[in-house]
Amino acid sequence: MSIKKKLSVFFTLLVLCILLANNTLHYIRSKNRLIEFNKKEITLVTEEIAYEVENSKNSASYMENRMAQELRTASVAIQDSLPADYHDVGNDQLKRLAKKLMISHITLLAPAGDDIIGVKSSDPKEINMSTKEWGYWYTSFRQLLSQQTITTKKGVTLPHFWSGPIEVASSNPNHIDKWGYYYDGSTNYIIDPYFRDRHVLDFEKRFGPTNVMNRFTENLEGVLELTVFNPKNFGKRNQNVYLNGNKYIKIKDQPIWYGTYTYRNTERDKKSIQEVLKTGKSQSYLAEINHKKVLKTLVPIKEKNTPAYVIGVVYDYGLIEKELQQELIKHLLLSLPFIFIVLIISFIFSTSITRPIKHIMEHVNQIAKGNFGKVLNTRRKDELGGLVANINHLSHFLKTYVDDLKKSQEESEYHAYHDFLTGLPNRRYFKEQLNRRLIESKEKSIRHVAVLFMDIDRFKDINDTLGHSKGDQLIQLIANRIKECLPSANSFLTRQGGDEFVILFSDFTPEEVKGITEKIMAYVQQPCYIDNDEVFVSISSGLSFYPEHSTNLDTLITYADVAMYASKRQGGSKVSIYHDSLNKKQAEKVHIETRLRKAIQKGDIDVYYQPKIEAKRNVITGVEALVRWNDAELGFVSPEAFIPIAEEAGLIQYLWEVVMKKACSQVSEWNKVSDEKMTLAVNFSPRQFQDPVVLVNEIKHFLSLHRFDPAWFEMEITESTLLMNAEETIKALHLLKKYGISISIDDFGTGYSSLSYLKKLPIDCLKIDRSFIQDIQEDYSNSEIAQAIISLSQSLKLEVIAEGVEEEYQKAFLMKNGCDHMQGYLFSKPLAAEDFEEAFLNS
Repeated sequence: MSIKKKLSVFFTLLVLCILLANNTLHYIRSKNRLIEFNKKEITLVTEEIAYEVENSKNSASYMENRMAQELRTASVAIQDSLPADYHDVGNDQLKRLAKKLMISHITLLAPAGDDIIGVKSSDPKEINMSTKEWGYWYTSFRQLLSQQTITTKKGVTLPHFWSGPIEVASSNPNHIDKWGYYYDGSTNYIIDPYFRDRHVLDFEKRFGPTNVMNRFTENLEGVLELTVFNPKNFGKRNQNVYLNGNKYIKIKDQPIWYGTYTYRNTERDKKSIQEVLKTGKSQSYLAEINHKKVLKTLVPIKEKNTPAYVIGVVYDYGLIEKELQQELIKHLLLSLPFIFIVLIISFIFSTSITRPIKHIMEHVNQIAKGNFGKVLNTRRKDELGGLVANINHLSHFLKTYVDDLKKSQEESEYHAYHDFLTGLPNRRYFKEQLNRRLIESKEKSIRHVAVLFMDIDRFKDINDTLGHSKGDQLIQLIANRIKECLPSANSFLTRQGGDEFVILFSDFTPEEVKGITEKIMAYVQQPCYIDNDEVFVSISSGLSFYPEHSTNLDTLITYADVAMYASKRQGGSKVSIYHDSLNKKQAEKVHIETRLRKAIQKGDIDVYYQPKIEAKRNVITGVEALVRWNDAELGFVSPEAFIPIAEEAGLIQYLWEVVMKKACSQVSEWNKVSDEKMTLAVNFSPRQFQDPVVLVNEIKHFLSLHRFDPAWFEMEITESTLLMNAEETIKALHLLKKYGISISIDDFGTGYSSLSYLKKLPIDCLKIDRSFIQDIQEDYSNSEIAQAIISLSQSLKLEVIAEGVEEEYQKAFLMKNGCDHMQGYLFSKPLAAEDFEEAFLNS
């Protein structure tokens, strides 16, 4: 579709949407107005009905009093016309007398045992009628016969006379009666004249609310039904009365007092009636009843001294919908001329816009084809004129851009094959070069192609300590040193990423390649000066050769990488040549890691305890908790085998948590029953100090959880720990020292020893490495290092502990030189908790 048509359609649709929105708003306003009018109309109707109901009640009270007086007058006339003994009275005589006095019936009531029954009557159903179960009626009869004052508040009481309220006749529930009861002691019966049906109900027809309700439903359009509900009994089981073999409902208990209930929705109306009485507010709802959509409104009426009731109004909602539809159609028809006018105007407007756009499109098509030199002229000063100027500028810019793009593509191609930091060829370029060299070696019978994989030892620690900026400078410095050591021909250096370098050698013997590698390693180990920092680094290297190890490109790189990791496992700063056993070791390592993960998940990790002995007193002063693993498949796995794997795989934290949980709980229990408390020493991995703050909180948590006094807890760390995030680590050690924990340097003398940290750090103890103790001979030769460490500890006022004591002469030497604290197989090997108790605590 063209822009001209789109603009016309757009503006037409826009106006159409505005008109529709306006009509919708008008529809909603009209609907709300009609509903509000309906509410007011219902309010007026219910007020009128409530007024009529109240008037009817007041008038009914007055008329009942008048009828009671008439019945008393009739009772006196009856007494004068009848014998004093009811045996002498005939039923036909009562019929004639009732007709003469213009009353419905006459009944004579007389005592019969503990009951009062109808003995004579103009109504056959009243003869032998029992009144014993009539409640306050029966009580009133007894009081009349006893010449007592009538106590009931219902009905009308006059001298020797009581008139019951209008009610359904229990002798014949098809009738409604108004009774009178007269007894002055001159007869042996109570005279009971009463009005029935027409005499009683004519008043309701003339003066009750029914006429008003009928007038509303007949003359007020939309009002379908009016109902006055008895909220006490509506929707409940009928309150039936069973008397004289008849079943009926008393007038006051009927669920509908006035009106009709043909639009039935009993359950909904029952809930709504209770709700409106509770809240005092009207409720309305829409429903489909008797195949008609109606709006039913329930209005609560509460008057003083009278029971509350509810008026229901059923309104034909179809009238409201019909009027709304007529309103909507009228407004939609009025909108059509406006839409037609807008369509014409928008067409004229769009033509004035699209004509210059057509010329601009032709110019843009030329630019798209690469014709950038053409200039489009226009005299317009509006936005289209600005657009033309911009397109002309774009044409000039694109010509410049295309020229620059060719140059940048050349630069991008360079960066795609070179490392940004060092400028060395990258991994992608290396693979292409290696593939080319392998092809050349086949074609030109080159003797060897070698891949040398190099990785800087502990680079992450240095990077974390000095910062990434200085780490990048270190990478650049080492890259330059490696390049300086390489032959000018037949060698190719690349950076693989991070701290990894790969060198490709061709036509060199393995001995020559190894010699060049050792030269590189020696040069790299010389001090590096970065700003004011002096840094010592080393590299681990791995070699693989073509065709001895593989003829596959990726496999050669992988084998060199495996050999490099073998150098790492041997302590670094070494070069290893790939051999098949390395793959086997790698597979074993992966298998051990897998089994270790399962052991941690299943809780199959054990903790053993090796006692620390004070030799002078020959008593246990503490224990060192050591992790042990006896696997169902691998058997007993040495800590020297699985601890490094756990550290590399990130499992060391889980092992430490197992040791802390079991050891703190166990030693805490032992200290409760031991005469002399034992300290608990736990080893910590350098990797745990990557986030020292978290580690401090974890230690406090475990000690607090097991109520373990920090004064009896020793943290054992190695010297390499102090190289991890040094500043934060030192701060964490000071926090733990302040908390009460003792800190020991384990395997002292075997790591990156520095005397300066012994004075800076809150260290309590040095542990002489077992290798120095085992060097001591029976004549005390080879004891210089051990003696030096003891002397150093004493001069710094630090405690010293000897590990690996296995011979009596070693114990004697240590005691002679002032080292009284020891541990080793001379005293006990590490024991399981049960064995430790048996050996040292149950004696």
